[in-house]
Amino acid sequence: MQDYHEFLEEILISEGALQARIRELGADISRDYAGKTPILICILRGGVMFLTDLVRHITVPHMMDFMAVSSYGAGARQSSGHVRIAHDLNTSIKDQDVLLVEDIIDSGHTITEVLSLLQSRQPASLKVCTLLDKAERREIEVPIDYCGFVIPNRFVFGYGLDLDEFYRNLPFIGVAQPDRILRK
Repeated sequence: MQDYHEFLEEILISEGALQARIRELGADISRDYAGKTPILICILRGGVMFLTDLVRHITVPHMMDFMAVSSYGAGARQSSGHVRIAHDLNTSIKDQDVLLVEDIIDSGHTITEVLSLLQSRQPASLKVCTLLDKAERREIEVPIDYCGFVIPNRFVFGYGLDLDEFYRNLPFIGVAQPDRILRK
């Protein structure tokens, strides 16, 4: 396995900045969901680190469930536009307050399809929380209720986001050097 430094162009968001913003998001969500018990739905796998840190700062009772959704092929750097549900929810969301927790939103295609699917299940409310918003890449308008950071149109990895399935464990968000490919 190659060291991530070989692929890192720069650290875009430091560990400290990530954790400070996640605390703020947790406080905002706690305030907005006071008196409610939301279901937080995490999109696997990239959103897991964000979700686990976020829930530590949410003070209202809440539940969690997970979906595995893919629109990237192996080694791809851009979404294919075709969404595949690999793992669906185990919990009914009918008449529930739902907060979809995502690691990154770029073109908007994947999240739009997931939101449409969830909306068809008749939740009481449906909101979106994303750690990263790559707004420059947006092709479909997406309602984002909670956003950690708006980032430039660059390929990022770390803190749950992978570079060819590696480096999700990094405590920061880094920018990958253009045209670098991992040699497995």
